[in-house]
Amino acid sequence: MLNVGVLGAGHLGKIHLRLLNESSKYNLVGFYDANPEHGKSVQEEFGYTYFDSIHNLIDAIDVVDIVTPTLSHFDCAKQAIKKGKHIFIEKPITNTVEEAENLRALVAEYKVKGQVGHVERFNPAFKAVKHQLDQPMFIECHRLAEFNPRGTDVPVVLDLMIHDIDIILSVVKSKVKNVSASGVSVISDTPDIANARIEFVNGCVANLTASRISLKNMRKTRFFQKDAYISVDFLEKACEVVKMKNAPENPGDFDMILQNAEGIKKQIYFENPDVPSNNAILDELETFADAINNNTTPIVTLHDGTEALRVASMIIDQF
Repeated sequence: MLNVGVLGAGHLGKIHLRLLNESSKYNLVGFYDANPEHGKSVQEEFGYTYFDSIHNLIDAIDVVDIVTPTLSHFDCAKQAIKKGKHIFIEKPITNTVEEAENLRALVAEYKVKGQVGHVERFNPAFKAVKHQLDQPMFIECHRLAEFNPRGTDVPVVLDLMIHDIDIILSVVKSKVKNVSASGVSVISDTPDIANARIEFVNGCVANLTASRISLKNMRKTRFFQKDAYISVDFLEKACEVVKMKNAPENPGDFDMILQNAEGIKKQIYFENPDVPSNNAILDELETFADAINNNTTPIVTLHDGTEALRVASMIIDQF
C-alpha cells in the first residue's frame, strides 16, 4: 500500500479523504488544510489525522493528493516533487500554462509520477464508447450547471468547460489550429456563460458551451464521425451509438433504411452499450496507484493537463 496524504480538506478534499481511506491501494496517513480551525474540525468529525504543517505531511507520505484552490497548486506540487513524492493534482493543473510546464520539467527531473484529476475520463459512459470513437469530425458539448457560489472565483471555462476540453483533446489526435470564443459575466466577476469553437488541423471542429447559471444541469457530448453518431451523457452516465451501414438487398420489415439523392441506401441501427457503475474519483486515484506500482504512464498525464489548460487559456484570451 502507498502512504498518501491530502492537501486541502474542502468539499472535494473530504471526498478524496473518504475514498482514499476506503481504498485497498492506499494507506491514508493524514491531511493538511491551511485553515487550522477547519482542519481540526474535520479531524474531530471524521477521525482523519490532521497535520498542522504541510512539510511534515509531505515528509510522511509517498503520494501527495493536491485538492487545494488552483492558485496554490503549483507551490504545493513543487514542494512535493522536490522531496521525491508522486503527485495527484486536481484540475486545472495550475493557474498558468507556464507553471504547468515547470511542473512537467520537475517531474522529469526528480523521476516521480504525476496525474491530473480530469475525472470525466473515468466516467463509465465515456469509457463504454471510447473505443468506438474513430476520427470524429464534429463534436458538440453542453455542460450546464445550476448556480453554486463555489468555484465562481475562476471563469466558467476553468470551472466547467475544461472537463470537455480534456475529453476532446484525448479523442482528437490533431493539433489545435484556431480558437474563437465569447463569454458573459452575469453574476460573477468572471464569465458565467461561455461558448467556444475549436478547429483542429485535421478538419475536426468542436463546439463547446458551458454555463453555471442554468435552470437545469446537463453534461452531454455528441461525436459525429463517418457513418456514426455517438452521444455521451456524463451526468446520467448513459450513452447511445447510432451507426450506418450499406443497406441489405432485401431489408426486413423493421429495418430503418435511408436513401440519399444519389439513390444510395443506408441502414441505421442503434446500440446502447452496457455502462457498468463505478466511482470515477476512486478509479482515477486507484489507477494512479497502479501506475506508480507498475511503473506505467498515468491515464491523465501532466502533459494532458497542461494541454487542456493551454486551450482553456486560449479561450479565455478571446473574451
